[in-house]
Order: sequence, then C-alpha cells, then structure tokens
Amino acid sequence: MYPATRHNSWLPEVFNDFFNTGFLPKTNATAPAINVMEDDTQYTVEMAAPGMTKEDFNVHINQTGDLVIKMERKEEKKEEDKNVHYLRREFSYAQYEQTLILPDDVDKAKICARVADGVLTVDLPKVVKEEVKVERHIEIG
Repeated sequence: MYPATRHNSWLPEVFNDFFNTGFLPKTNATAPAINVMEDDTQYTVEMAAPGMTKEDFNVHINQTGDLVIKMERKEEKKEEDKNVHYLRREFSYAQYEQTLILPDDVDKAKICARVADGVLTVDLPKVVKEEVKVERHIEIG
C-alpha cells in the first residue's frame, strides 16, 4: 500500500508553461554583486569583479545624469588541446551593464573609480554645502 500524498501539480506547470516559451529566453548568467554605502561625505558603490582589470570597465555619466557601469571581458583566443573539451564552462561574465540613478547631492565632477582585489569601487562625493552665517545689525525704524 502506498502512502496517500497530496500535491498540487497545476502550479509548477503554470510557471513552466509561462517561462518555457520563446518570449522569455533562458540565461545562465548572473549579475555581479553590488554594495552601496553612504557616509557623511560620500556614497560608495562596490561591484564584484574577480579577475577583471581596469581595461575591462567603462564607467561614465550618461546624458540624463545617471551613472553607467559597463564591464566586458576581452578574452584572447588560446590554443587548446584538441583531445580535451569542456563539459561545462562558466568562468566569466561576457558582458554586463548597470545604470544607477544618482541622488541629487552627488558632485558629478568629482566621481572617481578604481579596481583592486577583484572589486570595482566607485566613489561618489557629496556636494559640500557651506552654511553661510549671516550676521548683521538690524536698524530699528
């Protein structure tokens, strides 16, 4: 005798039918992890970029004032052993682009970026607002 099991088989099939169409292509790529931090003087964006160099990145401000980070791995073709073939190859991102809408208090002229230890770091300094203290004598009329 088999134990009675109850499961709703319609739910997975609805999702499978929806996602397994030609309208939504399957991808195996994952986006790099991004950290965004803020302190009193700046915002900092960190993007995981293992094995990437500064030549693999293009960081710029677009026409609408948003920060655009593009990364593309430029691999050289290497001669491989004809007797060996990959069964699975997921070593690097081929191409990736991320657009970040910047807050109004970012000083866009002072943005800088660097790559070190497998992390792209973009520093977004805040606009320094100088408080002008108005001290004056007011005449009583």
